Amino acid sequence: MDGNGVPGDNWETEPAPPKSVQEMSAAGVEPPKEYICRDNKFSQLDTSPPLAPIPVIDLSLFSSGGEEEGELEKLRSALSSWGCFQAAGHGMPSHFLDEVREVIQEFFKLPGEEKSKYSRAAGESEGYGQDKVVSKKQVLDWCDRLSLRIYPKDQRKPKLWPEKPEDFREKIVEFAADIKSVMGIIFKAMARSLKLEVDSFSKQFGERAIMQGRFILYPPCPTPDQVFGLKAHSDRSGMTVLLQDREVQGLQVLKDDKWLTVPIIPYALFVNLGDQMQIMSNGIFKSPMHRVVTNPERGKITVAIFNEPEPEPEPENEIGPVESLVDEKRPRLYKSVKNYANFNYECFQKGLVALDAAKI
Repeated sequence: MDGNGVPGDNWETEPAPPKSVQEMSAAGVEPPKEYICRDNKFSQLDTSPPLAPIPVIDLSLFSSGGEEEGELEKLRSALSSWGCFQAAGHGMPSHFLDEVREVIQEFFKLPGEEKSKYSRAAGESEGYGQDKVVSKKQVLDWCDRLSLRIYPKDQRKPKLWPEKPEDFREKIVEFAADIKSVMGIIFKAMARSLKLEVDSFSKQFGERAIMQGRFILYPPCPTPDQVFGLKAHSDRSGMTVLLQDREVQGLQVLKDDKWLTVPIIPYALFVNLGDQMQIMSNGIFKSPMHRVVTNPERGKITVAIFNEPEPEPEPENEIGPVESLVDEKRPRLYKSVKNYANFNYECFQKGLVALDAAKI
């Protein structure tokens, strides 16, 4: 077992990164064996399941008075059954969301030599490339990523922030600030939907909550029946906000043991809860299992923003179920946990379900 209580493979050093997925796709290379999905309960591939009837929530109604109660009930229902929703009324203009998509596309169009300036160092999570390898059993995802810490501001690593395109930093910082505001609205609304104090969830994240940005390119894949863009997982975050590609589908959610395709609403934000929110809500809200399938003809880009509690060593940043959500009718379901993010990541790379390990 490793330090997180997860069966380990005892890597001393991380293996050398493979050739970029973008390069392999452009060259028409068949995905190497490390990318071929293996049999487990989450790996049955269906590249075109039915569309999921995911609820649409109008965030602007949470400050509109008369219609607010109905939308709060709709939010509670969505997060209790789906763990996700499409967010409309977020206040960001459509042209700005297109500009955010454009700077991500322009970054991935840069020559490999330019992108490699921002490469992820071995053992680190930030930078350009692919996820770090933590297990010999790990199946690699058919995508390239740029991962950046955005908040707290003093934890940004400027050397990993692309200088090209020239407006990359400006657009991403503005987008992240808007998403931070959106998350604040949703956290308060979630608490109010459960008749809790408005800061019942947000205060568990601490004064220096982490916000990570992940900017992802999913290139075309010649064998979509064998390779995932992103393996099945639930997020380690409290909340994830996703700006989907404007045209190309691929995101799927697991509902009642069936995979369903998330529809594209070009200027809505797809919001899903992470494991830490399922723990904080004592299992009332769900952290949905989801994945991304590949497309043989069209690539796509997505932008994912993750919110996580301030990590250790601060003892007050241990997270657990809100006390008022624990009673005789609904006993405590989860332990209080620290540094859950790393635990979640390593579990899913090894085919384990992290939430199961956090149960009492």
